[in-house]
Amino acid sequence: MATGRRRLGPFLSAPFQDAGDEIVRVLEFLDGVSAPYGHESAAAVYLASWCTARWPWIEWTVQRYGPTGANLCAGDPEGVLLYSHLDTSLSGDVDEDRAITGRTDAPAGLKVTASQVEGFGLGVARAPAAAALAAFVSAASRGASAGLLLAGSGTHRSTLYGSGGAVRSTGLDHYLEGAPRPSSAVIAKCGPATLLWEEPGALYLRVRVRGRHGAVLARESATPHGGVIAHAGPVIEAVERWRTAYVASSAAPGTQVGPAAGIGSLTAGRPDKPDLFPALLEAGVYVVTVPGADPHAIAAALRREVEQACADGPLASCTVEVDLDEVHPAAATPPDAPIVRTARRAWREEFGADPPPITGWTGSTDGVVLRAHGIDTVRLGPSSTASPDDPRRDVLDLASLAAYSRLYARLL
Repeated sequence: MATGRRRLGPFLSAPFQDAGDEIVRVLEFLDGVSAPYGHESAAAVYLASWCTARWPWIEWTVQRYGPTGANLCAGDPEGVLLYSHLDTSLSGDVDEDRAITGRTDAPAGLKVTASQVEGFGLGVARAPAAAALAAFVSAASRGASAGLLLAGSGTHRSTLYGSGGAVRSTGLDHYLEGAPRPSSAVIAKCGPATLLWEEPGALYLRVRVRGRHGAVLARESATPHGGVIAHAGPVIEAVERWRTAYVASSAAPGTQVGPAAGIGSLTAGRPDKPDLFPALLEAGVYVVTVPGADPHAIAAALRREVEQACADGPLASCTVEVDLDEVHPAAATPPDAPIVRTARRAWREEFGADPPPITGWTGSTDGVVLRAHGIDTVRLGPSSTASPDDPRRDVLDLASLAAYSRLYARLL
C-alpha cells in the first residue's frame, strides 16, 4: 500500500476523481476491525494510525470515553462538522447477533466489483463514514477549515435494560462537552435520496406484565395458570392495536418526518431453566416521534390499551407497567438556515436538480443531539439495500458513494 506522502501529490491535484478509490480503501480497512456499540476504541486507534500514515499532514486524534468507547476526530472543531459514526447496528459477533439475525455463521468479508460494494455494516454506517473521511481529506487539502468526527456509540440504544447505564452518553455527547461549538454540521448517513433538515425523535418503551412465578410440573402454581408466556398473545395484539392508532393519529403534515412504532423484543424466563414459569413478560417497543410528541402521553396510551386487553381474561390479576426512555425529541433546522441553503446549492451542482421533496421520513440519528446543542444540521447520504444472500450485508453503488463524497467536500 502506498504511503500518505507518495499519494499526497495526486490526491491534491485531483481530489474528486479518485474519491471512489479512497472510499474503497477505507472500507477495506474497516472491514477488518470490529466496532460494536460502546467498544469502538480498537477501531478508532487502528483507523487513526492508518490515516496518519496516509495523510500525515492532518492531525488525527483518538478521543476516548468510558472504558472502551472512542471517537476519531480531525480538523477545525469550530468549522463545519462532518459527522458519522464508527459503530455498526449489529455487533458483528455471531453469538451476540444471533437473537436478531437467527444465524450462526459469520458474515462474509467485503466484496468490491467495478460498480458496487457489499459488506457487513456498510449501511450503518461504514459506507457513508468512508465517504465522509475521503471528503474531509479532499476539503482539508484545499485549505477548508472544517472538522471531522467519526463517533462511537452513534446508534440508538435503550437504557431501560442496562445497556447504556443509568445515564446515556454517546461519543457525540462526549465530543460536544469539550470541543468548541461547530458553525454547523453535516450528517453522513445512508438514507433517502434527498436532503433532510428535519429529524424525528426516538423513544423506547418497555411494557411489563407481572404475575406470579410457578413450576411447569404444577401448572396452577403460576398466576395466570400456565404462566404469563402462555397468554402473551393478547398483550402483543394490544401493542399492535396501539401502534396502528399511534401512527394514524401522529402524522406530521408540512414536515419531512413521520411516526412509526413496533415491538422489537419480547422476553420472559430463562432459556436454561424452562421448567419454571416466569412471573414477568416484557415487550420492548421502539417509537419514532414527531414534533410536539408527549412521551408520557404516548406511554400512558399504550398502558391503557394493554390493561384493557388484560382486564377480562387470564391476565386480569396481573399488573401492567410501561416505562419510557426518550433518546431525544424531534428537532429541525430552519429551511432557510445557511447550511441548508449551501446544501441545496451543492446538491444542484452535483445532481443537476433540486433535492426531491420528502414526507414521512422515520429515521432518527444523532442530528437530534446536535440540534439540541443549537447547531444547525443537515443529513444526506447514499441509499443502501440488503444483500439478497445475507441481509446482514449491505449493497451500495460506488458511483453514488463517490457522488456523496464530492457533495460532502463541497459542503466543507
